[in-house]
Amino acid sequence: MRTKALAPAALALVLAPLATACSGSAGAADSTTVTVTVGYQSKTINTVTAGTLLRSLGYFEQELAARGKQDGITYKVDWQDYATGAPITAQMTAGKIDIGSMGDFPLLINAVRGKELKQPTHLVSVTGYNLRGGLNTVVTAPDSKLESLADLRGKKVSTSVGSAADGTLVRALQRAGIDPSSGIEKLNQQPSVGASALQAGSIDALSQFVAWPGQLAFEGRAKALYDGAELNLPTFHGVTVREEFARERAGVLDDFLRAQRRATDHLRTEPVAAAESVAKETGLPAEVVYLYNGANGIATFDPALRPELIEALKQDVPVLKDAKLVGDVDVDAFVDPEPLKRVAAGTAPYPAATGARPELWLKGQTRTRSFDSPRELLKAARGADVRAAYVPDAVTGTLWFADRAVWVAEGPELRAFVTPAGAKSYVARHQGSGARIVSFAEAGALAS
Repeated sequence: MRTKALAPAALALVLAPLATACSGSAGAADSTTVTVTVGYQSKTINTVTAGTLLRSLGYFEQELAARGKQDGITYKVDWQDYATGAPITAQMTAGKIDIGSMGDFPLLINAVRGKELKQPTHLVSVTGYNLRGGLNTVVTAPDSKLESLADLRGKKVSTSVGSAADGTLVRALQRAGIDPSSGIEKLNQQPSVGASALQAGSIDALSQFVAWPGQLAFEGRAKALYDGAELNLPTFHGVTVREEFARERAGVLDDFLRAQRRATDHLRTEPVAAAESVAKETGLPAEVVYLYNGANGIATFDPALRPELIEALKQDVPVLKDAKLVGDVDVDAFVDPEPLKRVAAGTAPYPAATGARPELWLKGQTRTRSFDSPRELLKAARGADVRAAYVPDAVTGTLWFADRAVWVAEGPELRAFVTPAGAKSYVARHQGSGARIVSFAEAGALAS
């Protein structure tokens, strides 16, 4: 299936009937009942503290119930689930969604469309982030002969235009010396459509955001070709709110952000339980959820509007401008740190992201074990009833499934890589040390 990206105006027309059919937002409620409409993406699992996990924990409803007792209003939450950020933006600009969560590139489009359609929005918090860009990955079929990004020249590649994954693809191709607009045949597809196309063999590669690459790799339906962390550029998802709603219902927005912080605390202190909960709600394998959201997961959860993330957002603007998806974007005007400052006043900041460690999840266990080296992890996993084993890429730090990683033996050391290209590059740079690529089974044997 091949589709073309709709122009912004056409997209708005297509989604207008859907927006009209939605329940009223908080701004349109009567004096005794207020409905707050929240748009989220259940399958985009590094937004869970503002979506799937938050909804399942009921924290927002609890905060609103307490507010309702004080002001005599009944608050209700209408949770609306979408596959991508684009329809959330369409609903927000129609005044039908009050609060939404989406990735960094869609957030910029959200800012532009809101201003154009006189429903301005603001970024008020972050959900999950990765400082190197590891949340986006390019994958190929398990039996593909493609070994590096350079091999994509002239090939069919599926992505969702305007998404963070598309941004990763564009930047990665540029670094590889391939023109993103003419060097490949890009298909603009929803993640699920692209995944099906990859399995059917109608495309050569798929560039997508969390959790699609990890899910496909876990299920043996894909292998990683390019680790987004090789770009070494931050990527994140965040929470955006309609300016009118934030002004008229500032206390309700505070309640949402307070509830998001509670959900973040829960995820950080009970990562296995949180992964199991999200898996139950979404149908995703818990092992995949944990790959991204676990104690050493690819995503770090912290609502703070970190300066390096805002700077990365500014660096995203030229990519979207080149694709003619946005014009100029005033990022500083779009970001509103005040609501989160109110909510987080007097609380200690979350620790910054640290390097991932190898991690082992045994069947029947509600806690995982971390190790100082991949060798120790493989030794502990030998003969054990393993549910999942995770190892960080030796260069980028991106966590990956141990049995899907590419392994390199170098003397007594064992190193894991997300992609074959990463492993081959390392071996080429360490020829004098005897570094060589080995199979997962051989790595396990060497560890023992």
